[in-house]
Amino acid sequence: MLHIIKGINEKGWSPATSTNYSYRTDDDHIVISKSGVDKEFFSAGDFIKIDLSGKLLSKYESSKTSAETLIHCFIYQQFPSTKCILHTHSLASTILPAMKQNSTTLTFEGYEIIKGIKGNDTHLTTLNLPVFDNEQDMSKFCEALKSRLNELGNFAFLMNKHGLYAWGDSITEAKCHLETWEFLLNCELTLNQ
Repeated sequence: MLHIIKGINEKGWSPATSTNYSYRTDDDHIVISKSGVDKEFFSAGDFIKIDLSGKLLSKYESSKTSAETLIHCFIYQQFPSTKCILHTHSLASTILPAMKQNSTTLTFEGYEIIKGIKGNDTHLTTLNLPVFDNEQDMSKFCEALKSRLNELGNFAFLMNKHGLYAWGDSITEAKCHLETWEFLLNCELTLNQ
C-alpha cells in the first residue's frame, strides 16, 4: 500500500497533506491514513486502525483520522466486498465537475480504458461517474451518498471542486479503478480545454 500512496503523490494527485487511503483488515476493522501527513513522507507508522463506525482503537486514541473517515466507513458498510479505498485530489478530478456546472453525473463513452473498471469488457459502453456537492458535514454527505447508492456501481464518485474516491475488492483492483477514472477524467479535461 505504501508504494501506491507514494506513486499517487508522484503523479501530483495528493498536493500538500491532502488525500486519504484505507484498507480493510477484517469484517470489523479498517486501517486508514492519519490526517495531515505529507504523502511524500508517508510511512507505515502513519496508518491507524479504526472500527467500521470510525472509532479509533485504544492503541491509536492520540492520533487523528481524516475528516472524511465516515465516507470510508460508509463505503465498507454498503459494499462489504470492498477491501481498499483511495482518494485523490488531482487537477482533473477537482475541476472537471466544476466545468460541467450543475451536472450530477459525468458520462464517458467509447474509451478503450473503460475496460479497466470491473464488469466492463468492451469500450462500446457508457460509464457514469456520479458527482456530489462538497460538504464539510460528513454525516450529511453520507446521507447524500445513500440517497444515490444505486449510482455507485462503478466503484467511484467525485466531490465537486474536491476530488475522486475509488475503491475495489482488493488493493490492486482499487488502484486499477483509480487510475482508470483519473485517465478518463484527464482525457475529458483535455478535450474541454
